[in-house]
Amino acid sequence: MSSCPCGSKLEFDACCGPYLAGALAPTAEALMRSRYTAHVRSDLDHIERTDAPELREKFNRLDYKRLLEETKYLGLEILGVKDGGVDDETGQVEYAYRYTRNGQTCFQQEVGNFVRENGAWLFKDSKINPKSGRISKTGRNDMCPCGSGKKFKKCCGA
Repeated sequence: MSSCPCGSKLEFDACCGPYLAGALAPTAEALMRSRYTAHVRSDLDHIERTDAPELREKFNRLDYKRLLEETKYLGLEILGVKDGGVDDETGQVEYAYRYTRNGQTCFQQEVGNFVRENGAWLFKDSKINPKSGRISKTGRNDMCPCGSGKKFKKCCGA
């Protein structure tokens, strides 16, 4: 048994495991966590299966596989949830994650939009690095928000 990569502190089999195996996620947040875990585990089937139909049409497995091979995911943090519960048809999840690619550690924040179709939550789209009232701008000489311990200008701000 191992901890789930989504950061829930639950075991994988009690958290995202059933969703990657095909069970329907009960909430938009549960789907978001399972999609992050699918990225960590390079589970292209789950990522594609949980995309909204308009995204599925454009899904390029070869490009996505290449991206996942170049990326190591370091952690997910759920920052907020709006709707997306068991009785909702739409929902938003604000999240941030850290990753390394090409030797550089990066931090990215997104607001993901989710829809429920035929009982299944699906990822519709996201806004990357949204402007939010609670996020302040990182200065060049501030510590990088990715947690690397470096100044922003020498890390993700380079």
